[in-house]
Amino acid sequence: MGNIDSPVDIRGGESFDIKKVDQFLKDKIPGLSGELAVKQFPRGFSNLTYLITIGDKEMVLRKPPFGEKAKTAHDMSREYRILKALESVFPYSPKPLLYTDDNDIMGSSFYVMERIKGIILRKKIPKELGLTPDMITKLCESLMEVFCELHALDFNKIGLEDFGKPEGYVRRQVEGWSSRYRNAKTDDAPDFENVMKWLHNKMPNDSQTPAIIHNDYKFDNVVLNPENPMEIIGVLDWEMSTIGDPLMDLGGSLAYWINHDDPDNAKLIGMLPTTDKGMLTRYKLVDMYMEKTGREIETFDFYYCFGLFRLATIAQQIYYRFYHGQTKDKRFAMLIIAVQVLEESAQKVIAMSDI
Repeated sequence: MGNIDSPVDIRGGESFDIKKVDQFLKDKIPGLSGELAVKQFPRGFSNLTYLITIGDKEMVLRKPPFGEKAKTAHDMSREYRILKALESVFPYSPKPLLYTDDNDIMGSSFYVMERIKGIILRKKIPKELGLTPDMITKLCESLMEVFCELHALDFNKIGLEDFGKPEGYVRRQVEGWSSRYRNAKTDDAPDFENVMKWLHNKMPNDSQTPAIIHNDYKFDNVVLNPENPMEIIGVLDWEMSTIGDPLMDLGGSLAYWINHDDPDNAKLIGMLPTTDKGMLTRYKLVDMYMEKTGREIETFDFYYCFGLFRLATIAQQIYYRFYHGQTKDKRFAMLIIAVQVLEESAQKVIAMSDI
């Protein structure tokens, strides 16, 4: 099916020693034989993701980006650890196969997992899928159901009790992302100072029911069943997962969600098909989340505004790498527009908020 996410040739400057990786994988993973072939998944803006094929075995290799990066970012060991913990309790996470911090293999730590082959939605839902508005609504419901399943897991029972620090989580997030934004700010970026001040002043108390949070849960990080595109069979990209406030996770997720009646500039930067007929609105999804989890949300303004700010910071950090010549990926040049639009959206939330 043409909608299956397809890898391409490796981008310039992002290749590695294939012979060395081939020998390492065959030494560490039983049953591998045949010639190694490698392609690169072109999507995504953070960790680099490659399709490794050895014989009839397809695997996905994840490594940090080349160039300068934040001290605690792109921690392959954390991503591998949560996949190992989730393997027996969350059927949507990819099966992890191997992790190494031996920089001699490819210049950085990396891990390998099994490939979940299916449909990944991008900016538009392909017409050939034949999804009606009712089916699209069902897909939204499936997306939220899997999200709620994740937040319902008992992290203590699967050995993740020390995977994060839920006490003080909201404060650390506000202060940490504020620091990251200031450190990544370029001369052409908005200063966000009013937004950061508002978030600091409006912080809610710590969640009494912390959970495993994905921190980047959205359509292009889930895999759909090719035989039934309303069914989610995989959840990808666990690099920012931790233990924390699940409402912060919800806010971060819905920061990507553009409603059909949002301003045109917001639609311009939309990366997901959330304006299609049948898609639920952000606040319908919040209502569904409360119904399925039993969690009460007095106001979603703080969490949504924080999600917009965090998304802007992520975009700005990536743009910073392009601005300073640390990456050749030309997609990054346009991220400054997204940062500017997200600042406008956050300011609008603040102006209309009653908290």
